[in-house]
Amino acid sequence: MALKLSGWRALESPPLPITPKSTSSSSSSCLNFRTPRPSSVKCDYSCFEVRDVSYRPPGTEMSLLKSVNFSLPEKSFGLIFGRSGSGKTTLLQLLAGLSKPTSGSIHIQRYGKDGHPNQSPEPLTPERVGIVFQFPERYFMADNVLEEVTFGWPRQRGDLQFKEHLALRLQRAINWVGLNGISLDKDPHTLSGGYKRRLALAIQLVQIPDLLILDEPLAGLDWKARADVVKLLKHLKKELTILAVSHDLKKSHYHFKFGNMLLPSSTCDVVRIEVSPHSETDDESNTC
Repeated sequence: MALKLSGWRALESPPLPITPKSTSSSSSSCLNFRTPRPSSVKCDYSCFEVRDVSYRPPGTEMSLLKSVNFSLPEKSFGLIFGRSGSGKTTLLQLLAGLSKPTSGSIHIQRYGKDGHPNQSPEPLTPERVGIVFQFPERYFMADNVLEEVTFGWPRQRGDLQFKEHLALRLQRAINWVGLNGISLDKDPHTLSGGYKRRLALAIQLVQIPDLLILDEPLAGLDWKARADVVKLLKHLKKELTILAVSHDLKKSHYHFKFGNMLLPSSTCDVVRIEVSPHSETDDESNTC
């Protein structure tokens, strides 16, 4: 099995030149993005990077992931594809910090105007990652929207200033995802599928994550809710670095037609993840 990664970046930016690394047929390909620094950054830019990441569950000899490499510039949108059982969930858990890779690194690297690293890479800790699961309502804990979005906030009186800071962030997040018209007393489980995704996004956006991970962001939604979520993500990627995971390549390509799409069959390499020594290779005719 193989995971396939396609990348987008902001509409206002010029196309990305791609410089693939040469690898042998037995190892993973590497998708490299080289981007001019965004206009919002004065001196440099950041890049989320996965370098030679492998994962073997403790107590086993089988590697679920082997030598995975890719990078994603800040304020861009990436999409990872893989069939069921191809290792998508394992990779997602590593990116979110829920598991640790057996080898390799997951970090944020800052680059200078000349395109070279200007400081040591920073580890991507769980506190810097936001994740929205495929069915976020399964993880809702409260009886109303207000309690849901403030779940886990400090309760001590001495934290008033910090609470006010979080409240300002929350208001911005609610505005971002378009939840202004929803009553805060409403049971989050009674929201439509699209609004449940919006609520889950708002909860993560309060933390201002360096990387926002979306697991099957369009799964289980009707056509209108899908269109609304796609429109929202198109807006959010101007401010955030977003990485989505999907099993449906054709459907996701159809919906996520914004920015400069890099298709595995043409302008970018395929990120291959070796699930087992005897795993079958995906049929490239299914890519694009």
